[in-house]
Amino acid sequence: MIMLRKAIVGLGAGALLFGSAACGADDGDGSGGDSGEGLVVGFAQVGAESAWRTANSDSVQAAAEADDRIDELKFVDAQQEQEKQIEAIRNFITQQVDVIVLAPVVETGWTDVLGEAETAGIPVVLADRGIEAADEDLYVTRLGSDFVEEGRKAGSWTVETFGGGETTRILELEGTVGSAPANDRKTGFYEVLDGEGLDYELVDSQSGDFTAEGGKSVMETFISTHGLEEVDLLYAHNDEMGLGAIQAIEEAGFEPGTDVQIIIVDGSKAGFEAGVDGKVNYIVECNPVFGDQLMDVVVQVEAGEELEKFTPVEEGVFGPDDFEDELPNRQF
Repeated sequence: MIMLRKAIVGLGAGALLFGSAACGADDGDGSGGDSGEGLVVGFAQVGAESAWRTANSDSVQAAAEADDRIDELKFVDAQQEQEKQIEAIRNFITQQVDVIVLAPVVETGWTDVLGEAETAGIPVVLADRGIEAADEDLYVTRLGSDFVEEGRKAGSWTVETFGGGETTRILELEGTVGSAPANDRKTGFYEVLDGEGLDYELVDSQSGDFTAEGGKSVMETFISTHGLEEVDLLYAHNDEMGLGAIQAIEEAGFEPGTDVQIIIVDGSKAGFEAGVDGKVNYIVECNPVFGDQLMDVVVQVEAGEELEKFTPVEEGVFGPDDFEDELPNRQF
């Protein structure tokens, strides 16, 4: 029977404690690779900041549990703290796991710890997010979304919707400062707006840290500072922030989706429900359910196979005519 061992993030001192394996022998010294013929994988996850992230964690854990090539998955929820991810990776190195999977909180600051993994002979796979180009040699491949392309998709809809009219006034809810999706979704969006010559004004742009609470708080600040009467579009880097912003917009007496049009990125069930209700105008999908594909990549990497530096997951875009039909298909 396959063992799935979840790591528990210790609070207080911040130590990472790993629970005993289910339904099987204890490997005694805590090192990986000795408990069976399958692989031992360490996964340092960002956290559980959104429905997307929870669905991603569930997909990876379920895929590892169902895959007889994987003996054990050591899972760490880093609670959106890079320090906890670095500590987790060092624990994985000490335990001599076969492969390390990292969903990095931010793009920078990984050189030392990934260098340690390389010295230990443990290959690293990036899941979902990327790191700075200078550290490309320290990981084998990244499996996830093309965040720049997601931004471009949002930008293309903006140009199609507002192009040819008066100046389009935009508010932007950015993701976690320094993270790959925040950086890239911004880059792709304005690449298209500038390239297509859209007449626009960025009224304000602040980070909501990819959370509903952050999105609501920042949107309240936007409204109190700028009002909404002259704002045409809100571009939210994920569903959670967009949904929080919708709450703030409604509490301020405005009608989301009508008084201000809204783009969100992710495609959660709650996001589509908001679309069906007319509160969201466009959804760019970011697919979190790639656990099975990740297990294939992990096995290939451990076997020393050569892979492309980036492997994309399939994603779509959805407008008002699609929301109701697509809603039943949402898995998170």
